[in-house]
Amino acid sequence: MRFDPPDDPSDYPYVHPVRVRFCETDAMAVVHHAAYLAYLEESRVAYLRALGHPYDEVRAGGVEFPVLEVAVSYRRPLRFDDLVDVHVALTSARAATFQMDYLLRARDRAETCATAVTVHAVVDSQGRAARVPAWLRALPRSAEAQKD
Repeated sequence: MRFDPPDDPSDYPYVHPVRVRFCETDAMAVVHHAAYLAYLEESRVAYLRALGHPYDEVRAGGVEFPVLEVAVSYRRPLRFDDLVDVHVALTSARAATFQMDYLLRARDRAETCATAVTVHAVVDSQGRAARVPAWLRALPRSAEAQKD
C-alpha cells in the first residue's frame, strides 16, 4: 500500500456526496472514526455503479473485491449534518489486487477532513485469487499516480 493520496480534488475522476448522520457522531457531534469506513465503501460502490458496473452485477459475474488493507488519515473533524464530498480514484491495479485513494472534504468549509486508501483483492466465488477485470484496469488513474 502506498499512502499518499492527492489533496487536490481535480486529481480524482469521481465524487460522491455523503451527509453525516447523527448516529455516526459522538457526544461532541464529531464523526466516530469507524464511520469513515462506511463512507469509503458507499462512495466506492457508487463509483462502480456510475461506471456501469454495479457491485451486485460484478458479484453476479463471479468476482468479489474484499478489502485487504485500509488506512485513514484524519485531518479535521467531520460533524453532524456536514455534507461531505468523497473523491475517489483508482491508483494502481496489479494482477489480482487494486488500490483506491479517497479525499474527504466538508463542502461548506472547503477543507480536507481526511484522506484514505483501500487495497482490494479480486477473488472468484470460491475465494481464490482472480485477475483484476480489464474494465477496472482501464479506469482513469489519479494525476498523482500517473507521475510514477
